[in-house]
Amino acid sequence: MADGSVGGFTRDRFAKVREGFQANLDSGADVGASFAVTLEGETVVDLWGGWADEARTRPWEKDTLVNVYSTTKTMTALTALLLADRGLIDFAAPVARYWPEFSANGKDRVTVAHLMSHAAGLSGWKETIGTQDLYDWDKMTSLLAAQAPFWEPGTASGYHALTQGYLVGEVVRRVTGESLGTVFRKEIAEPLGADFWIGLPAGEDARVADLIPPPPGSAIGDAPGQTELMRNMSSNPGVDVAETRGRAWRGAEIPAANGQGNARSIAEIHTILANGGVAKGKRFMSEAGCRKALELQVEGTDLIFGQPARFGLGFGLPGAMAPLVNPNSMFWGGYGGSLAIIDMDARTTFGYAMTRMAPTTTGDLRGLGLVMAAWEALSA
Repeated sequence: MADGSVGGFTRDRFAKVREGFQANLDSGADVGASFAVTLEGETVVDLWGGWADEARTRPWEKDTLVNVYSTTKTMTALTALLLADRGLIDFAAPVARYWPEFSANGKDRVTVAHLMSHAAGLSGWKETIGTQDLYDWDKMTSLLAAQAPFWEPGTASGYHALTQGYLVGEVVRRVTGESLGTVFRKEIAEPLGADFWIGLPAGEDARVADLIPPPPGSAIGDAPGQTELMRNMSSNPGVDVAETRGRAWRGAEIPAANGQGNARSIAEIHTILANGGVAKGKRFMSEAGCRKALELQVEGTDLIFGQPARFGLGFGLPGAMAPLVNPNSMFWGGYGGSLAIIDMDARTTFGYAMTRMAPTTTGDLRGLGLVMAAWEALSA
């Protein structure tokens, strides 16, 4: 919208969702954002509005993209689930079956499921690395293959904030011969006509909104009382939000953190999982393959978050971290507030993406408030 106002639509019963979305912008909680809901594979809410930059000179348009940090992980997980459904990946198999070098330093029994559920003991790199190293796929994966786990794999989760994308992505590369971003684009995004990218072409840069960092002192690395594991995850390398505005970050494939998309693409892509493997009239997966994501892999106090977590194959499951409405649901969110929720019982998906970052790693009340308004409409 030329003046930064709200565009898009809601089906009649979702009017309060639009009101909530507008209120976030009016209050300044959001500067620019998008929110979408699908039901039975149909998009019933598709809203966008505000501004694509902090100076409010570029309106957030229908096709505006933004870096969604760890919501990217949901796309990586979906890609792996699709390949597993085709028989190319066995989650119970050792990673070394596909990636022989990975067996070094006692990792011969680490399974692909451990990678998917943040339980591989590889929450960060032991060698000191910098942001520029993240753009070197071979270096990042080789270091992970060579190092020993920080804890006994499978015994606990410890959020693999950046490493998960390289780990799962290298398994995908070994079984397909193509990068995860390429497989995702060819097998999921393009067939759906979905505007989400892991490795953004330079020609799309003009559409990308600028993330606004969290308030000073509230970034990932600023939390008090961090353990050595937490410090390693948050500061090796440190997270520099300004880096997301550069071509190197956008063009690289960092499948845990540098996806570019919007609420519409997040919600519409995940209709595959919410609707038994079918989206826009095309079958992508079997229903059983979709439901694999719900299989609990690990639960307990996460060694990075320091709070209770429950992980299935690539997604968080309902629990203390996210008391979702229906049991056959899953979610994940990104640093700053972006969010994806998939509810297989209600055959519903939710997506939220924004510019103004909150000091959170897995979603916050702006997106969740809109989800709850949508839930009230669905249950009315």
